[in-house]
Amino acid sequence: MKLLANDTPFEVEAMQLEMIRQTPVWRRLEIVAELNESVKKMALAGLRSRHPNASPTELRRRLADLYLGPELAERVYGPLATAALPEPESD
Repeated sequence: MKLLANDTPFEVEAMQLEMIRQTPVWRRLEIVAELNESVKKMALAGLRSRHPNASPTELRRRLADLYLGPELAERVYGPLATAALPEPESD
């Protein structure tokens, strides 16, 4: 079997995979949902940092750009209305 991670010994990786296989499906789905929520929170934190004056609506729209790509997000949610928003001042 090929290693999935170059920094993990084969024996350890085999043990990890066996533990995952023994985990009930409901728990694996719960873990995936928790990871997805963590990724969303980190993405929103990054967006808030880059766009401190953005409204919650704008942040959600920018998050859609990250998830879907700008082209598809615009087709689904409409254009990102930023023309009236001031850009943050740079130091």
